[in-house]
Amino acid sequence: VRSLPVVGRSAATSADGGREVTPTGRTTEVDVTIRGMRFSPASVDVPAGDRLVIRLHNTGTDTHDLVLETGARTERLSPGKRDTLDVGVVGRDLSGWCSVVGHRQMGMVFAVRVTGAEQPSSAAADHDGTDHDGTDHDGTDHDGTDHDGTAHDGTAHDQATGTGASAAKVFDPMAEPPEGFTARDAQLPPATGTLHKRTFTVKETKAEVAPGVRQTLWTFDGTAPGPVLHGRVGDTFEITLVNDGSIGHSVDFHAGALAPDRPMRTIQPGQSLTYRFKATRSGVWMYHCSTMPMSLHIANGMFGAVVIDPPNLPEVDREYLLVQSEFYLGGQNGTADADKVNAKRHDMVAFNGYANQYDHDPLTARTGERVRIWVLAAGPNVSSAFHVVGGQFDTVFREGAYDLRPGGAERGGAQVLDLAPASGGFVELTFPEAGTYPFVTHAMTDAERGAHGVIRVR
Repeated sequence: VRSLPVVGRSAATSADGGREVTPTGRTTEVDVTIRGMRFSPASVDVPAGDRLVIRLHNTGTDTHDLVLETGARTERLSPGKRDTLDVGVVGRDLSGWCSVVGHRQMGMVFAVRVTGAEQPSSAAADHDGTDHDGTDHDGTDHDGTDHDGTAHDGTAHDQATGTGASAAKVFDPMAEPPEGFTARDAQLPPATGTLHKRTFTVKETKAEVAPGVRQTLWTFDGTAPGPVLHGRVGDTFEITLVNDGSIGHSVDFHAGALAPDRPMRTIQPGQSLTYRFKATRSGVWMYHCSTMPMSLHIANGMFGAVVIDPPNLPEVDREYLLVQSEFYLGGQNGTADADKVNAKRHDMVAFNGYANQYDHDPLTARTGERVRIWVLAAGPNVSSAFHVVGGQFDTVFREGAYDLRPGGAERGGAQVLDLAPASGGFVELTFPEAGTYPFVTHAMTDAERGAHGVIRVR
């Protein structure tokens, strides 16, 4: 148990630093329990001038803390742990929150309400226990910090807001990557064997996600998207998840059908679990961290694809996998902006984790070759309308079934593979002549924000 030291204060220097208050000499002690993503009670009443002591008990399943706007804070508490916070003498209302990234946006807020004293008018806007909305009065973004220099989620600049300035201001979709840039290999790895055993280690990784744009990603094995798994119907997958991060994480494989209680549970730093499932149905299946807030964990890099071939899938000349996701850019070198995720205000969209990377290092094919392209819309919020400029699809497989196959009496074709978040499929086509064929999401604003690449056909 840790208590902040109690320093003698005059009437002009109360613990909250906000207004003159005469100490009463009394202490108000309160017990606060963490249940799920809530403090219980979510607010406490304290007579003006009383010293406030909060005894916090984390009965939830994840790590939490309590931070007050004054900067007073508990330790990070793992499940079952307790801490005591000596707030000192209070003279005005105070707001508080859990500073673990994204928890404040999930509603994990706390309020200290002072009774028997007039509240300063300047405190009314910011100290009512409600969240900031992340915008100035003119509708422009904040840089992700409160007036005291801490991030909106209560963390220091180097975790949530990086170096302070938003990375969104650095993103230029026309920028060129450094000389020698190599895109992530989009070729689908072969499916080998019937038992697939892998270890996924959760790592916090600083990565460039567009030219000059750097973020600290939460990843499976150091990449976002995570490793690609490829198998066939009937194969067994045994994945060991090791949490080498600084907060709780988990994994949910859509390719397996099983009760989520144990294999999808959140594990704390230093812990591990084994997730075993049998692939009983074909498709391109998403996997992702399911720790709350799930939207933020996915937005910050914790997603990937499992490809399960349909039975008797014909061989093709080339086979690629593209995973579309969007970015809610935080500070340079920081994590995703939780306020933007909550408001669904994305800055950038990418295939395989880096904006426009296949413009600079294209996919390749030859005229007459049959090309299969698997696509997964990982989101967390944005759909995909996959389209190849100059190409027509003669085969469309979406969410476990064929929408279109060659040889039909209609002699039909398709121009787009439309996918909601977490859905996927594949298309097949041949290229009639040499040239450069762009591929995009036909949600054109998102294509112009980075969901763009080219296939160079010789």
